[in-house]
Amino acid sequence: MALCAGDALARVFPFGSRTRSVNDLGNQYIPYHAYLWDLLHGKADGDLFVNWRSGFGSSLLPDLGTYLTSPFAPLVALFPRDEIDLAVYVITVAKLAAAGAVMAWLLLRLRPGRWWVAGALGGSYALCGWAISDGVYNTMWLDGLIAFPLLCLVGEWALAGRRPVLGALVVTVAWTANFYTAYMATLGAGLLLLARLLTHSGSVRERLVALRRAALTTALGMGLAAPVVLVIYFGTRHAYPGRTTVFSSAHWTDVFARMLPTTYSFGSPALYLNTAALLLTLTLPFNPAVPRRVRRVLTVLVIGVAVSFQWGPTHLVWNAFSTPNGSAFRQAFVLCGLMVIAAWCSFAHGVPGRRPILAASGVLALVMAGASVSGLVNRWTIPIALVGAASGAVVLALMAADRPRPRAVVAFCAALLITVQLAQSAGTTALANKLRLAHADDYAPWGERQREQRDAIAGADDWPRERTEPGRGQTVANDPLLVGGQGAQYYSSMTSDVLSRTLTALGGGWTSRGRSVQSLDNPVTDVVFSVGARVHSPPDPHQWWNPQEGGAPVVTRREVPPLVTVRPAGPVSEFGASAFRNQEKLLGARVYTVPRIRPVTTRPGVAARITASCPVGSDAQLWAPHFSGTARLREAASATGSSAASAADSGAGSAAPVGRFVADANPVTQIASMQPLGTVPSSGRVTIDLSPNKAGTVPDGALGCLDTRRLRESVQRLRTTGATEVDVSGHTVTAVLPPGAERTAVLAVPRIAGWRCAAGGSAPRPADSYLGLVAVPLADSSAPTTVRCDFRPPGLRIGALVGGASLLVLIGLIVHSVRLARASRRDTRQEASC
Repeated sequence: MALCAGDALARVFPFGSRTRSVNDLGNQYIPYHAYLWDLLHGKADGDLFVNWRSGFGSSLLPDLGTYLTSPFAPLVALFPRDEIDLAVYVITVAKLAAAGAVMAWLLLRLRPGRWWVAGALGGSYALCGWAISDGVYNTMWLDGLIAFPLLCLVGEWALAGRRPVLGALVVTVAWTANFYTAYMATLGAGLLLLARLLTHSGSVRERLVALRRAALTTALGMGLAAPVVLVIYFGTRHAYPGRTTVFSSAHWTDVFARMLPTTYSFGSPALYLNTAALLLTLTLPFNPAVPRRVRRVLTVLVIGVAVSFQWGPTHLVWNAFSTPNGSAFRQAFVLCGLMVIAAWCSFAHGVPGRRPILAASGVLALVMAGASVSGLVNRWTIPIALVGAASGAVVLALMAADRPRPRAVVAFCAALLITVQLAQSAGTTALANKLRLAHADDYAPWGERQREQRDAIAGADDWPRERTEPGRGQTVANDPLLVGGQGAQYYSSMTSDVLSRTLTALGGGWTSRGRSVQSLDNPVTDVVFSVGARVHSPPDPHQWWNPQEGGAPVVTRREVPPLVTVRPAGPVSEFGASAFRNQEKLLGARVYTVPRIRPVTTRPGVAARITASCPVGSDAQLWAPHFSGTARLREAASATGSSAASAADSGAGSAAPVGRFVADANPVTQIASMQPLGTVPSSGRVTIDLSPNKAGTVPDGALGCLDTRRLRESVQRLRTTGATEVDVSGHTVTAVLPPGAERTAVLAVPRIAGWRCAAGGSAPRPADSYLGLVAVPLADSSAPTTVRCDFRPPGLRIGALVGGASLLVLIGLIVHSVRLARASRRDTRQEASC
């Protein structure tokens, strides 16, 4: 309710016109949920192993394990495809509700007490600062919010010697749902278990036995999750290297500020609990009703975890020994959970009296004083925090009274506590929405634009005879998952190294430091990757920097060879420095003229010009990966052939198509894709006007003039010698090739790890690589040759072996438990008969 109220206050989807699809929520998570919808309804191009829509064929299982193995994810199937944004929102709310319910269950399991207080504290945990500022737009992280109290329950069962099988299954579900936050939740639950053992009244031996039970249960559960976790691990091993970040601790004043309502930042731990819950947490060290050892151990635990977030070595431990990009305090939900547990411990042992309340109020005043000098505090923060703290103090004072408490007083306390919690959390949610939209990229929810794109792609789709590219005019970085087709676009933490480097060598652009590769609108690469249809959409009107041009998507077609072609046998030289020459190597023919030009260094707002001579009628292509701005070919001839695609894509008209280049000043962050500019005029003189918006460079060799006649000849040659039949079934490609001398079959798919191929009657073996594509050597044959390639995600076999072994152990444990139960019942009957 509080999340929905906060979104309504901020007028955010689905309660207003503002989008909630910021950063990776719009770029990754919603598109992946849309693809899951297609998988569940049997409308995807691939299966669980291969995603044929993205990256010209990518490994799907690592992405599923990273983004979509939550038990909540299949709920998308219950919604219409056009309501995918609403489906993800409902899943988000359901996860928060589940987290609150499980935390309340844990609290009552730790120590009996008033259920409504446990429920309110469970809600405080579900609506903690981490959840409403970080978790709501990183949907899969919310599974960690649920996992932490669940794993703490597993620790309690181990302590009591109960439910070992259920405990192992809970660990499995947690690690399968989202291994990243499950790792953090497991660390936090382990620390709580150690604290519980230190305060346990049993002997040292009993404590060690409980610790061993917990360790075995966790190991068994992680083993059962190995088929998913190990596939993800090997997927990261083969992914394009991400950003290396140096950890920087947050200012303590900011840490204190993030404990209070209506504060937000991207670079500090989100530790907000409503101030009533925070006040109750702070009473723990001063509450004499709580046993001294419990007070000391839990207080040290909470403070120690908070300090560990700020120290480099322990920070690395929390984040699996790698400082994450972006928010560096992704483990903050664990500390929020420990604070809620501390609050419950203080209340359930005995409601804090006047002295603990006064002492806690003094500590809270110090926190507010430290926070007041932080730039994160606004004019509403301290007043709202004071109202919440006063309400919490009133509730505690009424509940701590010695006289009997009438039902009306209890009802008033519950209503006051929950009202303050909802109001503070709604306000904090609204502020987080506003500030997040102000500093993060955002994307429009599913609408008419995406519907038109999807319809255009569906009308042109002819897979696997040829690919249909969603095109350069992208809406999000994973357009193929959202609207269909089989394109180059792909954005994931698992984007393969070979895909990113191959497309970069061919003139492709990318963002997110190489992990978000973009579509490459180029005739040669369309031929190489069998892109027979390409969608050209007007610029996305949701993005303010785009020209507001109307129009519907336009589909252009091109004659292309089949998905499997034949190249000469023998080694081929590696890619060089020129994207034009690299395209020719992969095509197998010389089709470009690359004239000498004078290098240009660009500055924002200062126009520049490139001049050169090219064959009349050729297509001008500009490859300037470190240039940001627009480029226009002067006196461009009427756009025909491949240039028509450029004109349609740019939306600038056929007479003078515009190439729009987007690059970052830091060349490792973002580079621009090669762009078509039009047909060289009858004078043979090429003049390109540059309008830069950032500092950059256009080097010698940046201009390539494509001979379209030679390209058509190459297409005919590849069609003649290529496969006569191609069948794609899930993760298997089968092709029939005409007879010929010794040669190499090339599958227009990136040679990511996991491909195995066989030609004729030979045994399958790891596929070869032909300049980054899947290749199979073919022997001299006078009869047609059948080539079969299968894909299996790396890590799946070993993960299945570990998971199978763990399953056998689990079955053995069940059998042993059943035998013990039967023996116990038999002994009981014998004693009764005596």
